Amino acid sequence: MRVIAGEARGRPLRAPKGEATRPTSDRIKGSLFAMLEALLLRAAAGAGEVEDPWAGVRVLDLYAGAGARGIEALSRGAAWADFVDEARAACAAVEANLRATGLADRGRVWCRPVQAFLRGGVAGAGPYGIILADPPYADPAVAAVVAALVGGGWLAADGILAVEHSRRVALAEHYGNWRRVRERRHGDTVVSIWVGPAQVEALPAAARTEEEDVDA
Repeated sequence: MRVIAGEARGRPLRAPKGEATRPTSDRIKGSLFAMLEALLLRAAAGAGEVEDPWAGVRVLDLYAGAGARGIEALSRGAAWADFVDEARAACAAVEANLRATGLADRGRVWCRPVQAFLRGGVAGAGPYGIILADPPYADPAVAAVVAALVGGGWLAADGILAVEHSRRVALAEHYGNWRRVRERRHGDTVVSIWVGPAQVEALPAAARTEEEDVDA
């Protein structure tokens, strides 16, 4: 694993010890961030601010693993990232990777189960501009976590929620007034992206749903 773009570009990332974590491949991460940046640029252009679409963006990286997704966002210019994972090995890896990339002053690691984090809340956390989640493929609570995120005030109205999940997991096109606008399939892995009501209103009708199969 490595950082793909931005100020920490090319820096290697340490994987957590053990086999409990499934690292996101650089190919899938690259595809994810291409979609995120396209949506951020569209939103920034609509607001008349196109110089740096990542400026001021707060990120929440759930089931963080090595922290590769949140660190990628920080490297590209996000203002802050919170990382949540219950495995101590993963938390240690994220902290080491933040230090190694020189981004430790813009991130914090929360070593606790995701659902406990969402139930307890964090003073000063949220609403986030982007939430990234890579839950265990066998976790039956994936849909409930997605619903909790969009219904619990964790995301800004113009926010983006991206979830990496198994093709065998069925997630809804709509959660309240949040709409899935991207679904990119890489073999058994699917990256689904929902946007908030402010972004939905700005999207052309023809661009509101995009599905694509990509060779694994």
